[in-house]
Amino acid sequence: MQKRDRNQMAARVAQDIPEGAYVNLGIGLPTKVANHLPPEREVILHTENGLLGMGPAPAEGEEDDDLINAGKQPVTALPGAAFFHHADSFGMMRGGHLDICVLGAFQVSVKGDLANWHTGAPDAIPAVGGAMDLAIGARQVFVMMEHCTKQGESKLVNECTYPLTGVACVSRIYTDLGVFEPSPEGLRIIDMVEGLTIEELTKISGVEFLPPR
Repeated sequence: MQKRDRNQMAARVAQDIPEGAYVNLGIGLPTKVANHLPPEREVILHTENGLLGMGPAPAEGEEDDDLINAGKQPVTALPGAAFFHHADSFGMMRGGHLDICVLGAFQVSVKGDLANWHTGAPDAIPAVGGAMDLAIGARQVFVMMEHCTKQGESKLVNECTYPLTGVACVSRIYTDLGVFEPSPEGLRIIDMVEGLTIEELTKISGVEFLPPR
C-alpha cells in the first residue's frame, strides 16, 4: 500500500473542482490545492480575509507581505482579482455564494458531521475562524485530512467526540488512503489507494464502508 502524500491529496481534491467554481480553501493542508489546479481551468479562489481571485503560492523570494491568505501564508492574486472588507467576505460565505469549501478536520463522522475547531483538551486553543460559516454556507464541503492521527487513531468515526463545527455538512472526504462520501446509507468509497483492500481499510478506520458504485 502506498499512501498519498500531501501534494497527491491536494491534486486529488483539485481533480474534483469543476470549471467556474467559486472555492474557499481552509488554512493548513487545503491551501495546497491552489498549486494543483490546471491553469486552463478557471476556478475562482476566495479567502475569508478579503480576496477573490487568489492564485497559487508565490515563488521563493517573490512574496508580497500585503498578499496573504487567512492563515497568513503568502499568496498571489490573479488578473481581475478583487479585494474587499472582511465583513463582505463573510457575507459571501454566509450567503451561499461559494460552490465549494475545502477544510481540514480533527474528526468526520460517517453521517458527515464535522469537528475541526477544538479537540476539547484542556490545553488546546480553540480556533473556529470561519469554519462554521463555511460549513453551513458553501454548497459543498470537502474535507482534506490525514486518515489517522499521529497516534494511529482514525479520524473517520461513527460519532464525533470533539465539539462539532457542523452537522451532516460534509460532501466528500479526501485522505491519504482514499476518497469517501457520507450518505444516509453509510460511508461510501469513491476510490482507494492501490494495494489497500476494503477489509484493511475497515480495520484501520474502525467504521464500516459501502463499496464503490
